Amino acid sequence: MDKLYSLQNGTDIRGVAYKDDKSDLDITLTREDVKTLVRGFATWIIDKDKKDHISISIGTDSRLTGPDFREACVEALTEIGVDVVDCGMATTPAMFMSTIIDGYKCDGAIMFTASHMPYVYNGLKMFTNKGCLEKSDLKDVIDICVSGNFVESRSKSSLVKKNLIDDYADILVEKIRAGVSSSDDYDRPLAGMKVIVDAGNGAGGFFADKVLARLGADTEGSQFLNPDGMFPNHIPNPENKEAMASICQATLDNKADLGIIFDTDVDRAAIVGSDGKSINKNALIAVISSIILEEHPSTTIVTDSVTSNGLADFIRSRGGIHHRFKRGYKNVINEAIRLNEEGRESHLAIETSGHAAIKENYFLDDGAYLISKILVKAAKLFRKSKDIGQLIEDLHESLEDKEIRIKIQESDFKTYANNTIKSLSEKVKSIEGWDEVSENYEGIRVNCKDEKGWFLMRSSLHEPLLVINFESDIQGGCDMIHNKLSELIG
Repeated sequence: MDKLYSLQNGTDIRGVAYKDDKSDLDITLTREDVKTLVRGFATWIIDKDKKDHISISIGTDSRLTGPDFREACVEALTEIGVDVVDCGMATTPAMFMSTIIDGYKCDGAIMFTASHMPYVYNGLKMFTNKGCLEKSDLKDVIDICVSGNFVESRSKSSLVKKNLIDDYADILVEKIRAGVSSSDDYDRPLAGMKVIVDAGNGAGGFFADKVLARLGADTEGSQFLNPDGMFPNHIPNPENKEAMASICQATLDNKADLGIIFDTDVDRAAIVGSDGKSINKNALIAVISSIILEEHPSTTIVTDSVTSNGLADFIRSRGGIHHRFKRGYKNVINEAIRLNEEGRESHLAIETSGHAAIKENYFLDDGAYLISKILVKAAKLFRKSKDIGQLIEDLHESLEDKEIRIKIQESDFKTYANNTIKSLSEKVKSIEGWDEVSENYEGIRVNCKDEKGWFLMRSSLHEPLLVINFESDIQGGCDMIHNKLSELIG
């Protein structure tokens, strides 16, 4: 049972759940593991909330083992007297909303997903109405599982099936209608626009028919909408080059005004302009920052540590405050929440990976909600014969970027990484034109004058790696910085 600790990946449970002749990985997450984990989650809620009877909603993305794990979950929960709301195919953000919205308001929610990982993986993400369980909360759940001190059945349970994704789509549709508030056609504010979706055979295909089409958009040319856990076309991941190239080409081929891509469970997204140019990472952050700053002037935008200097300048030019924090979407979200609690207004927390959490939406990282905010602005610009890409015409984007990962062989890799970074901080002082950034919360960030760029060295969140990101505005600049840095760190 102690092996459950090895399945914890930050705030998620993840493991190899499927095996075929294409994979040589051994299964690490079984049906019995799932039953144990969900019993532990239910016990944790009952202990925390001091309730005799609770309800838990469950949903899956398109992964092959989703139906079997959902069935195991129903068995385990009903055996201990927990009411179960089976939401079928859903998205991670929608599952959180099942703890909030009328008609559901479940005490907990479980989403079976492994985000963008290969088809053999699956996992669990658990929620209460306060959000996704923190890392420490999930460890407490596993502690209960290992101890075997599960709650015993105290009452008869029920199983109800609901179409959560339809109910959540209704929320998004009304959000967009109200946001555009078209005097010409309130119900169909996207009429005349061509908007296509690439769901990568994940759970995001609903957005084309259940949201965009209802709003009047022409979605012909959308691709890979059908759920298929083998992900036969490309990995559903906005950070994947093949995936982005696919939606960029589809946007051009179909002469679309906007292209949209989701990850597997729709907690991340990116877009493509009508010119076929991808708008993700720093550019995506710039787009949504511009929109948020129109609504909340001078607010603080919290991002992860690898955002560009050009983005920082862009946010400042729009009157905002850029707070560059750490990698990890939960780190970014929790930092924005902390700032608000201190009286420093922050309405947006966003990672370059596409995790975007907006204050008005419970600081939930929700790719569909992010896209809905962008669609409101895109519809208004369309009526003026303008494109969403024009929002960020003055965003300076570097000529080149690069990331390298250095394997750490030391058993105590965290200490090794910290010592390496500390030593580098001293060595950088001797390099003319290199200046360490003082306001930095992760690793070491250095601006490099002659190379017209910067680098950030940090320790990986979960693996024994040193990760180094580079950007430069000159050809070969990243390699120049890398070569000079290599001489310093050996």
